[in-house]
Amino acid sequence: MKTLQTWLDEYGDSHQNRTNKTIHYICVPLIYYSIVGLLMSIPLGPLKNIDQVYHVNWAIITLIPVLFFYLRLSPKMAFAILIYSITCIFINHQISFISEIELWLISLIIFVIAWVFQFYGHKIEGKKPSFFKDIQFLLIGPAWIINSLIFNQNKTSNK
Repeated sequence: MKTLQTWLDEYGDSHQNRTNKTIHYICVPLIYYSIVGLLMSIPLGPLKNIDQVYHVNWAIITLIPVLFFYLRLSPKMAFAILIYSITCIFINHQISFISEIELWLISLIIFVIAWVFQFYGHKIEGKKPSFFKDIQFLLIGPAWIINSLIFNQNKTSNK
């Protein structure tokens, strides 16, 4: 099993260019946020009775195994992702009440625009996105951002 630092170093190899890194610092959190919004927009179906008592939605159900993935790598990172996840749920919840536009549409627009910028950043970088090599890198991106910007542990160079 790879360590968190091994994952982060590997991810950082294809994120050396300053412009690409800046795009990722903005777009990776937006993609995560928009996915939470999209998941919150899925009709509750079998969760409807549970939601009345515990306020559960598909985002919360999906985030449980995601948080276990991070916990296996680092409790500190799992806690940081948990805080960001709660923030995403809270903001999406507020937007769903105040916006005249449906949450799923807002989330979809953010998701698409952020991915367009991500691929543009990789075009500038001249390297394929890491998730083409291993799908797990889709979960490493948020950890790389937190590690770089919050924990201030960035081992990659600036070009």
